[in-house]
Amino acid sequence: MSNSPFNKDVAPGILARRTPFIVIFLAATLAGCQSTGERNDDEYARLAAKPKRETQWLNQAATPQPQDIWTRMREGFALQDEIGVNPRIERQRLWFVSNPAHIDKVSERGALYIHYIVERLEERGMPLELALLPVIESAYNPLAYSRAHAVGLWQFVPATGRDYNLHQTQWYDGRRDITASTQAAIEYLSRLHEMFNGDWLLALASYNAGEGTVSRAMERNRRLGLPTDYWNLPLPKETQDYVPKLLALSQVINTPESYGISLSPIANEPYFDRVEIGGSMQLSRLAEMAGIDKGELLRLNPAYKRGITLDGPQYLLVPTEKAERLQLSLGRSPEQLAEWRKQRLATNRSAPRPRRPELHRTFTLQQATTPPSAARMLALEEEEPPRRTSIAKKRQSVTYYKVRKGDSLYRIAQRFQVDTKTLQRWNSLNGRTIRPGQTLTLFLAN
Repeated sequence: MSNSPFNKDVAPGILARRTPFIVIFLAATLAGCQSTGERNDDEYARLAAKPKRETQWLNQAATPQPQDIWTRMREGFALQDEIGVNPRIERQRLWFVSNPAHIDKVSERGALYIHYIVERLEERGMPLELALLPVIESAYNPLAYSRAHAVGLWQFVPATGRDYNLHQTQWYDGRRDITASTQAAIEYLSRLHEMFNGDWLLALASYNAGEGTVSRAMERNRRLGLPTDYWNLPLPKETQDYVPKLLALSQVINTPESYGISLSPIANEPYFDRVEIGGSMQLSRLAEMAGIDKGELLRLNPAYKRGITLDGPQYLLVPTEKAERLQLSLGRSPEQLAEWRKQRLATNRSAPRPRRPELHRTFTLQQATTPPSAARMLALEEEEPPRRTSIAKKRQSVTYYKVRKGDSLYRIAQRFQVDTKTLQRWNSLNGRTIRPGQTLTLFLAN
């Protein structure tokens, strides 16, 4: 990987105070070397003007971090040169601008995960537009499941998931694991970026269609004497739209006010911490121990398909403000708790974090053909109000409806005053086809 094209500048105030000391030190050192040869004035000036790596790191850490993750992302956007007058991009941008509710929904879902993803991308010096890729892949739904059997935020198919060490059993699916799948996606994207000689658009197209499809399209164009850049390749329709979708969305996020879009703020701080559990336990019990909503714990740990911590890594992702309570509830000794606090401080940035703003989030998760147990658990939880509100929980009851001759999904949804897509999700339906005698399950508020 090349170095990041968007490292922050060194804070000028600190640099101004430190530079004289560096100059004096270098002057003394170079003066002591004059007996062995004539001083190189150019080299002297270069070294005196350049702060040491340690100084750069200290200055960067002292630079105030933006309070909103959207601002931080914009500072790391690196694909904006690809956004020009392009009808393929403009068509996708028009869709996003015409559907602000979709942007609201995916930002609400992504609020739990996006800070972690941005930090991992920054560590690798990768464009922060890639933090928007789960919007295109899964609408930031960790339970998303495609007809091609792709799963999770980053939509790994089984074989590719195994290639990147995403363990898959009846109890645990690493493709749903928030941290493991993110690391795997970053590794995969990095490899594709290197494979296509640093061209991010070709790397993204390959992430969607496979590197073989893109390579064959490039070879075809070479034989015909045609350009081999992304925009001129004969790729599948989905892949032709895939990259423009990401570029269009990043343009909207870059200047939302230009398109009449209002982005809800997301705090630029970690949403979750990792807590070792050291054994198999039910997520519902762990949620009680941590004093958090079961649905939220499921959304942070969707890889445990049956709600039990079997076959996966023996840790949980827990909201930061509840992590220490869970540690105590698990019977950690004072020494263990102190060591965990020390590790937590070491992994967080040294710059002070702003207070987490009160965010209005809903958690309506759409999914297709998700394994029933996880789907049912989240269906029962998804109507609960966001944390830190005084709104009472909505009570729900399970209703079973037997499809009659002449029924349609739309009519049944209207009858029970629910959304058709919600009815599809509750029953793991890929389309709207139903048959007489079929039993539908509905989770209705009392």
